[in-house]
Amino acid sequence: MTAAMPGDSGAPAARPRYGATAPEAADRTRGRTAMLNQLLLAAVVFVLGVLVAVGPFGGEPLLFFVGVVIVVVVTAATLVIPWSRLPYGWVAVVPAVDILAITLMQIAAPDTVLGLLWIFPTTWLAGGFGLLGLFGVIVAITGIVSVLTALSAAEVTYRTLLLPLVLIAVAATSNLNARRSDAQRMLLAKQSRLLQSILARTRRQEQVVTEVLDAVDFGVVRISPAGRVAVTNEAHGRLQLGLEPGDDRAEVRAFRDDGSSPLPTDELPLERARRGESFDDQVVWFGVEPGPRRALTITARRLTDPDGADAGAVVVSRDVTAELTALRARDDLVASVSHELRTPLTSILGYLDLAIEDPETPDAVRASLNVAERNAERLLRIVGDILAASSSSPSSIELSLTPLLIDARELVQAAAADALPRATARAITIDLTGLERAAAWADPLRLRQVVDNLLSNAIAYNKDGGTVFVGTTTDGASTWILVRDTGVGISNADRSRLFQRYYKAGAERRAGTGLGLAITRDIVRAHGGELALHSAPGVGSTFIVKLPATAPEGDAS
Repeated sequence: MTAAMPGDSGAPAARPRYGATAPEAADRTRGRTAMLNQLLLAAVVFVLGVLVAVGPFGGEPLLFFVGVVIVVVVTAATLVIPWSRLPYGWVAVVPAVDILAITLMQIAAPDTVLGLLWIFPTTWLAGGFGLLGLFGVIVAITGIVSVLTALSAAEVTYRTLLLPLVLIAVAATSNLNARRSDAQRMLLAKQSRLLQSILARTRRQEQVVTEVLDAVDFGVVRISPAGRVAVTNEAHGRLQLGLEPGDDRAEVRAFRDDGSSPLPTDELPLERARRGESFDDQVVWFGVEPGPRRALTITARRLTDPDGADAGAVVVSRDVTAELTALRARDDLVASVSHELRTPLTSILGYLDLAIEDPETPDAVRASLNVAERNAERLLRIVGDILAASSSSPSSIELSLTPLLIDARELVQAAAADALPRATARAITIDLTGLERAAAWADPLRLRQVVDNLLSNAIAYNKDGGTVFVGTTTDGASTWILVRDTGVGISNADRSRLFQRYYKAGAERRAGTGLGLAITRDIVRAHGGELALHSAPGVGSTFIVKLPATAPEGDAS
């Protein structure tokens, strides 16, 4: 779409000036302008000629019709002369001859107002030829009126001066209007060129953005505020199969992150984004059933315009099939190895118990066997953690819960007592002054596992001579367990991945499997609670466990 430029056909106002440049001289509108102006004058003169021919006329008819004939001849000339091939100044001959013809008609009938016809050529000259045309009109009208007045020997009165003054005023007004029109046309031309430049630059930028988006290997979808898909890249077509309802590829289906449970239509990422939701890394599997499937991780972000209003959303998808397949294979391998380790470990612990309880076992040997038993039990716990973390069922922890109404304070006191020897070895104080009686609806064995893990981390990552604060409280609906240390703290980079399985924060923290906090959070969430973390490097960390204080309705024991 291009804007109209000055000089395009359409408006008679687009009149070049006298002495115009070559491009302006080639303006094809000049012939149309001359024709329209001359036809209008000829029509008026023709009507006057008819009236003079059929009615009484007090002047000289011959001289009058000479003027009429001149106007008709000039009008015919404007229709046949190729004005676009001539310098524009030649067009001024037409209104000049018209002035002469009207002068003859005015001489033929000096007592009439035929001189008003001078308005047509004077307006044309003043409006179409700038200041030169206006000056010529003033000189011509003044000279003609002066000569006619002198020839008639009439007394000069206000009636004699009124006609030239009116003609000069009309000519000046026409000139001002033409200048104003030219200024507006120049302004519009500049704006048009500016808009064309902006449009071209925008198209170039859009092309660059399109090429960049098509070059990346992740899908990008731009959703308008009305919920329509406005922009997509090529990767979107390759990756996001079946994301949009009504896709003609009906065999493609969407599944939840477990890869097997069907995903309802209202939970599809694009549907969620259309509803105004923002989310991170939603994993969706796409494929046929049965058949190969592809896993995408999808993120949606809302956009705002400069006024703060909603401007739609951007949905980004990435293929993570290889990553998830590798993780699943790793978990399967770890679970298989851990399962194979559990049986011999159980047998080893059984024989160690028999040897320790045998009265004939020497004390020195029993002490060594105790050390072996403790390490075997620790190894068995690690194997159990790996099996729990590698379970393919996300509800495995939840299914193993046996919740009861317990006193969280007593459970935390018992866990602190068991952790005291390790804390004393490093001169770390366990502060129990924050413990209050607090009921909790929880599995005591699983909750003890949570508290033991948090206390173990608070001691392991504390400073020698530091303090571990533990506390419990409740408001009757929820119960909170707090564990705070004065250790090294956790960086922002580590905090975002702290609860990922097998992740160990910091290069100096190499002990353990990296499963403790992941399993801890899974256990807390399985109780219907939440695990929160507040930490700062060099200050320490605070973990807060939130649990229900009462049993759910219909589940009280």
